[in-house]
Parts: sequence; structure tokens; C-alpha cells
Amino acid sequence: MAWTYLILAGLFEIGWPIGLKLGGTESLSRLMWIGFAAVCMIASGFLLLLAQREIPMGTAYAIWTGIGAVGAFTVGIIAFGDANTAMRWASVALITAGIIGLKMA
Repeated sequence: MAWTYLILAGLFEIGWPIGLKLGGTESLSRLMWIGFAAVCMIASGFLLLLAQREIPMGTAYAIWTGIGAVGAFTVGIIAFGDANTAMRWASVALITAGIIGLKMA
């Protein structure tokens, strides 16, 4: 169950940068997106806490941040038009390799 908590924590880790990005707009939904970001932060941290009961702290933290980084990178390209270059994808591949290596170790 700890790995499920960790994956869910990583998915919520993707949510809060999205909320902050959208909360920085001048629309009326600004507070809603900032609230969304706050909920994602709390949920992500709580699920990480649960995961660390069985998964070593360093491993859990690295995987948690890796899922968040890769997810935010992907959402940035798809939804926000962030740069889509081979060097950026190669760097994300290295992060993903590290996540897989930590899971296998």
C-alpha cells in the first residue's frame, strides 16, 4: 500500500504547480486555483507521510519529487506551450531512469 500512497502523492505533487500557474491569472477563478494548489500540497504531503512508514525516506522523497517533476514537465508542454526540445526530453528520461532505479533497489 505504501507504493500506492507514494504514486498518489506524486500525482498530487503535479497538481499544485498547475494550480499556482492558473492562479496567477487575472481571472475570477484565481482563488479557486490557488485553493486547488493548497489542497494538492496538503494531500501530497500527507500521502508522502503515509508512504514513508514503509519506504525509506530518501527513496520516497526522490520518487515523489521525480513524479512531480516529470508530470509538471509533461503538463507544461501539453497545456502551457513550454519548450519541447530533445535536450529537455533527455533530461526527463534521466529523471525517469533514476525513479525506476530507486524502485528496483
